[in-house]
Amino acid sequence: MEKGSVTRRYRFAAAHRLHTPHLSDEENKTVFGKCNNPNGHGHNYALLVTVRGDINPSTGLVTEIPELDRIVTETVVARFDHQDLNHDPAFSQRTTTGENLVLLIWDLLVNRIPSGRLQKIGLIETRDNYFEYSGEVMEKRSV
Repeated sequence: MEKGSVTRRYRFAAAHRLHTPHLSDEENKTVFGKCNNPNGHGHNYALLVTVRGDINPSTGLVTEIPELDRIVTETVVARFDHQDLNHDPAFSQRTTTGENLVLLIWDLLVNRIPSGRLQKIGLIETRDNYFEYSGEVMEKRSV
């Protein structure tokens, strides 16, 4: 059977402050710059979710788009849209960087999308910042 992939784009707006208790206030300012503002700042994120699988010979589709949309909307968009990421329990022990956010989104979706079908998560934070994860590390992280 032929394989293919499809990528869907989702959007959410969220605020955060890049700050870690592992660094002094001065080190946080040096490392995170203006993103360490105590009042935080926000982004209009674009989330790219790629699934891969067999192309259904009857429909020509890799996945049922409405079902994928439902899963991503319920699991990710509803959780993060118009929220302060620093208040999300999953960030109680990690900094709200784009790298950590894309890992968290992978962990939230990987068990909701049929086994082996989630191929990649991409997250556009700004014009210049794009984060990507495709499950290279097979260790289990707690969500």
